Amino acid sequence: MVTDSDHLRNQRVVFYSDDIEQIDVVLAEFLELSGCKCNLLIDKEGHMVTSGGDTNSIDEQTVAALVAGSYAATREMAKLLGEDEFSVLFHQGKRDSIQLSMVGNRTIMATVFDDQTTVGMVRLYARAACEKLDAIFEEIRNRPQKKASLDAEFGSSAKGALDFFFTE
Repeated sequence: MVTDSDHLRNQRVVFYSDDIEQIDVVLAEFLELSGCKCNLLIDKEGHMVTSGGDTNSIDEQTVAALVAGSYAATREMAKLLGEDEFSVLFHQGKRDSIQLSMVGNRTIMATVFDDQTTVGMVRLYARAACEKLDAIFEEIRNRPQKKASLDAEFGSSAKGALDFFFTE
């Protein structure tokens, strides 16, 4: 039986440095336009992809794990209500708020903002940022897979090195 987590593992996306640079440009533009504090881009399993803005006051790894858990719980609530999932979640605090936006079907953009930024501004610019990020992810999904291979010379070299290290 194939579970949801098995399906996700089989569809892992590999990000290269060029990909992260493109993503970071989109996140920086979003932060500038919206006036938000920071963004975290997290995969559904709770792993950090990248972040932007002022993240000094938060523990990124913990927030990433909690965002993924929150999203998973909310997805189940959506199913109970007859929805596949909710694409945007919003948590409002006295000082700071966070909006979680689905990007494609693999990542969550967590946007932290304070009372100097309106929810409307965040939603407007988040929608545009998510569309740009989704286009980047589509390019990544459609590129040919790189297969790593080792040639015969490497095998001989490795055998020689091992023989050298483990001889008496």
